[in-house]
Amino acid sequence: VQLQASGGGLVQAGGSLRLSCAPSGRTFSGYAMGWFRQAPGKEREFVATISWGGTDTDYADSVKGRFTVSRDRAKNTVYLQMNNLKVEDTAVYYCGAGGRTSRHEDEFDYWGQGTQVTVSS
Repeated sequence: VQLQASGGGLVQAGGSLRLSCAPSGRTFSGYAMGWFRQAPGKEREFVATISWGGTDTDYADSVKGRFTVSRDRAKNTVYLQMNNLKVEDTAVYYCGAGGRTSRHEDEFDYWGQGTQVTVSS
């Protein structure tokens, strides 16, 4: 599965962005999804995850209450709504597909190329 993440950009602190993740060539059927991010000079870190059914979600403490992960199975797309963005949210954001929701990137088998999010002060 090849995943395409999109929706990144430059936004001022306090602003919002919505990231999207969709597969090319096949569906997400049965896969849980995860969002991770990597800032310059730092390791990739967990952001959010959602089950195939969409009822099970989990968030990193740093984004809880500001970010919302969702999926539209009819559109075969997963979203990450990011509100009240902070400078420290600046990173390349990646989506992954795997067998179950998880905070660990090793649990995700397929990845997208990433989309850059830059938050200015």
